[in-house]
Amino acid sequence: MHLHSEHANPTEKVVLSNVSNSSSHADVELNAYNAAFHELGFRWFWDRETYRELFSRDAPAAENIHHYLSTRQPHLLKADDAAFLVQVIAEKTAQYVARNSTSERACRHFDWAQAIGCEVGA
Repeated sequence: MHLHSEHANPTEKVVLSNVSNSSSHADVELNAYNAAFHELGFRWFWDRETYRELFSRDAPAAENIHHYLSTRQPHLLKADDAAFLVQVIAEKTAQYVARNSTSERACRHFDWAQAIGCEVGA
């Protein structure tokens, strides 16, 4: 899958929180990342352990996403710019959080392991 980086706005910042004290917020955010991956056609998902491992680092969300891509999905960085991938994942995640953070749907657990073609953390 190749994503076109000319649509990325490098000056636009997307802010996502690090692990919150609220487990429900963390669950919403974890679901948001997984929904973003799925929507972008990536075949992996993060389980709670992967999410905690990444976001327990004392770093902004964008750096955590970049770290994951460079350590667990380095093949993607051959086709697309890392900054663009981080931006598009962050944007899709933020859109999901905005749509679902106050709704009942956000509280429901979705088993990403059951999604066709998904691989945990790959």
